[in-house]
Amino acid sequence: MPPSKLDSLYRRMLITRFFEKGWGKPENLHRVFQFRKIISCRETCFKLVPRDYPVEITKKKTYSDSTLIEGNFTTPLELHMPGVVPEAAQQAHFQLLLPNKWNDEHHKPICIHLAGTGDHFFWRRRNFIAKPLLKDANIGSIILENPFYGLRKPDDQIRSNLHNVSDIFVMGGCLILECLVLLHWCERNGFGPLGITGLSMGGHMASLAATNWPKPLVLVPCLSWSTASAVFTTGVMSQSINWDMLETQYYSDGQYRERLSKMIAARAQRGY
Repeated sequence: MPPSKLDSLYRRMLITRFFEKGWGKPENLHRVFQFRKIISCRETCFKLVPRDYPVEITKKKTYSDSTLIEGNFTTPLELHMPGVVPEAAQQAHFQLLLPNKWNDEHHKPICIHLAGTGDHFFWRRRNFIAKPLLKDANIGSIILENPFYGLRKPDDQIRSNLHNVSDIFVMGGCLILECLVLLHWCERNGFGPLGITGLSMGGHMASLAATNWPKPLVLVPCLSWSTASAVFTTGVMSQSINWDMLETQYYSDGQYRERLSKMIAARAQRGY
């Protein structure tokens, strides 16, 4: 399929770049790739997050038709891989929007909403998705702040532009485990049936998270695909990446190049 004219126009409008600091520390990439063996298996991944994982509710406000609750918890990825998650992203923040009255007290549906690229904070998903869902279908929503976004964005990061290639893998690992935390929390508090959704990148992350929940779960990925690689290499984001810098970094250090190429080759052999 040839590139769309809309993609071409969007690429020309981009003024900032992703991965300006390069690939990331080789040791972090190695740890992430090793951890992927665990997190990509439902049985081993599910055991990483206990059912009683602590979640703190920090704020509650009641409106005429709904109640808005805010909470946070430490991302489990930091507990399993200390030092990989930037300090600013280690605390997961979420909002919970609930109807003041359920249609059926034994039927309290909740959907987790994951962010698409550039969707910082909660306002957009709360007003354009969660509120209509509550009004039209009496379904509650959990809006999870993305790692590296909004409240979880490192101070020196510009907008949504991740510093390192490794950050995209850290983001995915965080969201997979954080969704398990929230699904467990929903069960403990009597909510259900449960679902998870997201737009674009959020839909891809929702698909990854849903595969590690062993119980019935509604999954609605919107405008997403099975991989984001084409988006970065040939698609809409391809011209937002400093390929020259990544190539220079790759070839400037023989040991770095050897370690990175071995990790990529190992993943290819395993079908990753």
